[in-house]
Amino acid sequence: MSRVEQFRDATLYLGDCQEILSNIEGIDAIVTDPPYGIKEAAGKNASRGHLAVAKDYGNDEWDNIPISDDLMIFIRTKAKYSIIFGGNYYSMPPTSCWLVWDKLNGKNDFADCELAWTNLKKAVRRLQFMWNGMLRENKEPRGDHPTQKPMGVMVWCIQQLPENCTTICDPFMGSGTTGVSALRLGKKFVGIEKEIKYFDAACKRIENESKNDGLLRMFR
Repeated sequence: MSRVEQFRDATLYLGDCQEILSNIEGIDAIVTDPPYGIKEAAGKNASRGHLAVAKDYGNDEWDNIPISDDLMIFIRTKAKYSIIFGGNYYSMPPTSCWLVWDKLNGKNDFADCELAWTNLKKAVRRLQFMWNGMLRENKEPRGDHPTQKPMGVMVWCIQQLPENCTTICDPFMGSGTTGVSALRLGKKFVGIEKEIKYFDAACKRIENESKNDGLLRMFR
C-alpha cells in the first residue's frame, strides 16, 4: 500500500513507480532523473571536489544498478513527452533533442555536463549553470539528495516542453526539485518516490512551495 500526500496542485506517492504509474492517467510529460547504476549514492560524493569538503549523504544502494529496460520503455512512453536525465546510460531511440546541462565544473572528477534524452521535436539545447562544489549558480543549496538537480536546471527543462503540457510527472522524484520547479511554472505535478527519507523531504519542500502564493503568481 503506497502513501499519498496532496498539496494543492501536487500529488505525491510513496511506493514503486511502475505499480503506481500504471494506475495514473492524464500526465502530459515525464520529467525525471532515474538511477543510472553508477553507485553515485554509495558515498562517492563525500570524497570529491577540491574547493571544500563535500557533504556526506551516507552510503545507499538505490543507484547500484540501473532500472530495467522494460521499466525505462514504460516510463518514456507513459506520456506524450519525456525528458529523462541519464538517457546516455540506457538504450534509447534516436532523438534530435538532447538537453545538455554544462555545469562549468572546474577541476574535479565530476562530469563536465549531464545529458537528458528527450522525444521533443527540436534541436539540441544547452544550459550553462554553475554547479561546482561551493560555487553554485544563485547560491542554491545542494539539498537533501546526493544527485539533486538545481532548481534552475529543472525549470529550464520544463520550459522546453510545449506550453500545453499542464501536468508533469517525476516517477523518480527524490527530494522533489522537479515538483517545486513545475509548481513555480504554474503546472500540476505528480511525484513518485520509494525511499521514505527522500519522500518526506519532497513533501516538506512541495508543501512549502504550495503555500507560497506570491511566488507562484510571479511565474504564471
